Amino acid sequence: MVLAVATATLTTKQRAARSTVVWKAVMAITGLLMVAFLLFHMYGNLKLFAGQETYDTYAHHLRIMFEPILANRGFLWIVRVVMLAGVVMHIVSAIVVSKKSMTAVGSGKRYQTGKNRSGLQRTYASRTMRWGGVIIFLFVVAHLLQFTASGLRTDAVMQASPYARVVFAFEQWWVWLAYVIALTAVLLHLRHGVWSAFTTLGLHIGPAARRNLDALSWIVGGLLWVGFLAPVTWILITQPPVPTMGI
Repeated sequence: MVLAVATATLTTKQRAARSTVVWKAVMAITGLLMVAFLLFHMYGNLKLFAGQETYDTYAHHLRIMFEPILANRGFLWIVRVVMLAGVVMHIVSAIVVSKKSMTAVGSGKRYQTGKNRSGLQRTYASRTMRWGGVIIFLFVVAHLLQFTASGLRTDAVMQASPYARVVFAFEQWWVWLAYVIALTAVLLHLRHGVWSAFTTLGLHIGPAARRNLDALSWIVGGLLWVGFLAPVTWILITQPPVPTMGI
């Protein structure tokens, strides 16, 4: 009752500001959740260097994780549902915040500065957040269809061996190139996103800490860029033979 009265006494601008803060928090939390998932996914992809047996064993254990408490692939489906919900909430919150920013009084002026040629007090990464997000989303959809929903081939080896599917995909230069473009978009997205997420969630920083957080953003983005790109580049260059057996 008290909360309702307090909310009712807020002005239109105050209610809009509170709503924006909530949506920004949702965007920050879901963004950090996706960063954690990407780091784990990158760790798994690095096992490609160890060969088919190691990588396929890793993939097999992901499918049977927490059995018999969960059904076969149950853990994977939980992760997929959680990540899908996170992606949807991240996109929705980004759209809401973007629209509120565009319609705000004086929108566009708050970023003006005379310190750079563009006249905007924003980094290149922050200015490309929207189209970068679109590229990442389209790539994720294609990536899931390629390796989860349908795969590239239907023969027994491809169905049995995740390693074989990855090798077959990234022996093709155009798949590798699409991966590079998507990873570069991720790097730029995280360059601004990591910094923004921590500040949105209440991390108050001074000049020195700001530089450290800025460096952390580059480190996380760069680590993911190198970590994801290294094994698939190795596949493209070495063209390892597609195995004849799989788990």
